[in-house]
Amino acid sequence: MGRKLTFTAAAMIAVAAGVYINNTSPLAPHRDGKPVLLAHRGLAQRFDERDVKNNTCTAARMLPPAHDYLENTIRSMHASFDAGADVVELDVHPTTDGEFAVFHDWTLDCRTDGQGITREQSMAKLKMLDIGYGYTADGGKTFPFRGKGVGMMPALSEVLGAFPDRRLLINVKSRDAKEGEKLAAVLNALPSGQRRMIMVYGGDEPIEVVRRLTPDVRTISRAAIRSCLIRYIGYGWTGLVPAACRDAMVLVPINVAPWLWGWPSRFLARMDNANSAVFVLGLYNGGEFSTGIDTPELFARLPQGYPGGIWTNEIEAIAAIAGKSKD
Repeated sequence: MGRKLTFTAAAMIAVAAGVYINNTSPLAPHRDGKPVLLAHRGLAQRFDERDVKNNTCTAARMLPPAHDYLENTIRSMHASFDAGADVVELDVHPTTDGEFAVFHDWTLDCRTDGQGITREQSMAKLKMLDIGYGYTADGGKTFPFRGKGVGMMPALSEVLGAFPDRRLLINVKSRDAKEGEKLAAVLNALPSGQRRMIMVYGGDEPIEVVRRLTPDVRTISRAAIRSCLIRYIGYGWTGLVPAACRDAMVLVPINVAPWLWGWPSRFLARMDNANSAVFVLGLYNGGEFSTGIDTPELFARLPQGYPGGIWTNEIEAIAAIAGKSKD
């Protein structure tokens, strides 16, 4: 009986040691270099994020502006890359004349001088709108960008033409599988080198179509990221990478990251081997809205020398902290 107990204890210690060695970050190869910065919506006007919901008009709760850039514009994207961004995120909607409009909101009423659902318009009509019309930081007393955003809503084709050698993240705002087919057709018409620099995320149905039709484009959807993280937390100690984490953009809330086996170095190495790019978000609190790494305090929660991806709404500030500012 004593020998059996001794053998069992030794076996358990051996297994525990194996799990530790297989998942401890200090023993993993460390990827050198500075973090990869993703500028969410480019260089944009910030807003009060308290109690923000999907239908909140964020332009009407803008904070006092520190610059004159408007999100989802080519001018903003240029400024983001100049500020130190490696990737710029943009939002798209299909239009009635076969284009994709680069614009965040499902409707035009909040941010522009137009009305109606964005995807029910032609690109030609959207080009006539003032996308700076609705921004106010004082409850509607003044509108500092009114009249300055006419014609600034770009088509996706313009963005792809302006940044042929830059990394972009495209956000599909719907859950329409046909939109995935349309976007896949656009992406498959690009040179393969440019296509591989693009990532796509959004609704489950269109993203599943993009993933199937453009296999060299990294994708993620809400269901996929949940599956990826939950499954990895469940059995990542084995070294196995869930299918949802492969060929993907893996989004990791900073308060979830410590639960990931081998975080950070071994986790990053496993995702690299699975052809996936990791980006850390802000705190996840179970709601619909998640922030980025937008403050020095949140940046300080990243591991020392962290070389992975960072999702931020404050590209200028975070680039400076990360030593990537080009000033």
